[in-house]
Parts: sequence; structure tokens; C-alpha cells
Amino acid sequence: MSKVTVVGAGNVGATVANVLAHQDLVREIVLVDIKGDFAKGKALDTYQQASIDSYSTRVIGTDNYADTAGSDVVVITAGIPRKPGMSRDDLISTNANIVGTVTDSILKYSPDPIIIVVSNPLDVMTYAAHKHSGLSDKKVFGMAGILDTARYRAFISMELGVSVKDVQALLLGGHGDTMVPLPRYTNVGGIPVTDLISEERLTEIVNRTKKGGGELVKLMGTSAWYAPGAAAAQMVAAIVRDEDRIFPVCARLNGEFGLNDIFLGVPVKLGKGGIKEIIELKLNEREMSDLNTSAGHVREVMSVYDKM
Repeated sequence: MSKVTVVGAGNVGATVANVLAHQDLVREIVLVDIKGDFAKGKALDTYQQASIDSYSTRVIGTDNYADTAGSDVVVITAGIPRKPGMSRDDLISTNANIVGTVTDSILKYSPDPIIIVVSNPLDVMTYAAHKHSGLSDKKVFGMAGILDTARYRAFISMELGVSVKDVQALLLGGHGDTMVPLPRYTNVGGIPVTDLISEERLTEIVNRTKKGGGELVKLMGTSAWYAPGAAAAQMVAAIVRDEDRIFPVCARLNGEFGLNDIFLGVPVKLGKGGIKEIIELKLNEREMSDLNTSAGHVREVMSVYDKM
């Protein structure tokens, strides 16, 4: 693969482009934004960093979608950011229009790309991009689970005073307050986290994870960007390198977990061509109940979009 496009030159999009450039994975990264000079400035700044940090990837900025022609992977970060007091669901009308327009513009010049959606509210924006694109379920999916899992792993690392590298975790469900962290599938250096942290404290950590995005909005007055941008870049890297990484992503379910025609966070095998396989876990009764609750919330938001 030789070309990646990132739509949206704001904090998240610029971070995606910058992290990817440092990995020297592709020949060219195109950063596209309706504010053309803004995109050009961010891209130029990143390319001027290349000689310092020793990467060769060319980064260009533009407001012309013709410059995105021939893109192998497209990351959509465009949309208005969440402000204090605003839920992800409040964003749906404006961002659905933006994501739809972006998807149409991309496909005009790149007929069969892999599309990774980062725009919020994530699950329904992925649904919107899929409907607009008409592409395979394997090629349109959303970045949420990697970010949410990263927050969960960070909180566990902070609690135990251990390296975050040794924390492995998984979560399912929608990107929001109804996400489903899975302590049963969480370990620290191979040791079950339930052996290291009390149930009461673990519940507090899980609840903090569910509200992790909101915590950062309160602290900064806007949404996070370093971790989201790096998470999206990690997905692109897995695809470009054909790594067959196991990641939780927002994917369309067709019978998995007993759910149909819904975009929801689940573990997948990610590599060349996009999603190679959805991995269906054996959930216990409580976990399945929590997942169904999360799915119900996502369906409500999808219904809002369908009625627009």
C-alpha cells in the first residue's frame, strides 16, 4: 500500500498523520480539510519534522479531494468536537452530514478504499459511512475499542503501579457510557486482574473507563486527541503490514453475539483488506446482558439517523 488519506486536520486527524508518518509505512499521507491552508500548514509542519525524526513518508495538505485519488486507506476524523455538557449523541445531525459528504467525496476518487471512522458519535457515524459507501462490511469500520481499552489499561496500570505494557484487556459494545469492559478477559502479565484488584475497586475503574472521554472533555474543554489519533494509526499500521492483529473495533454484526445489522465494538482480526474475521467470545449471562443493553442504546441512535 502506498497512500493513506486522513480527513480532518484538527487535533485528532493531525495526530493520526503525524504518528503514521513516524512509522514510515506508506509513500504518501494526504491530510484533507475544508480549511485548506490549515491542512497544508499541519502537513508541512509534519514533513519538516521528517529529517529530524528520520522518516521518508511525504505528507501533503489540501482541500481538494482530487489529491486523495488512489488512497488505500482513509481515516475520517472530520466533525465538530464534543464540548462540555454535550453528549456524543448530540453530535449526530451535524456530523452525520459531514461524514456522508466526506464519504461521497472520497469514493469519487478512490472507488474501493478501506474506511476507518473516528468521528463521533462513533457507532452511528460508522453506520452512516457504510450506508453512503456501499462497500463491504470488511472495509468500513470504526475506531473506538482500541482507545477505550487503552484508557482501561492505563487506569489499571495506575492502580497497580505496573507497566501498562503488561496490561492486556478487552471490551465490547458502543463507544460511550454503555461500553462493556470485560474484567474476565483482563490480565496483568498473564495474572487475572481479578486476583490483583478487589471487585469493588475494579468496578470503579470500569466506571471511570466508561466516562473516560467525558473526563478529558471536562479537563481540557474539548475531546482528546493524542490517544485517539494513535489508536487510529495503529489500525492503519495493522492493515498496511497485514499483521492480523486482534483489536476491538466497531464492526457490523450479522448474527455474531446474537445481534444483526448493527455496528458495535467487538474483537476482530485486522490485516490486509480490513476485517478478516469477527471473533465471537463466549460471554456469561451478565456480560451478554450488558452487551445487549449497549446494543439497544446504539440502535436508538442509529434509528435517529435513519429518520433524518
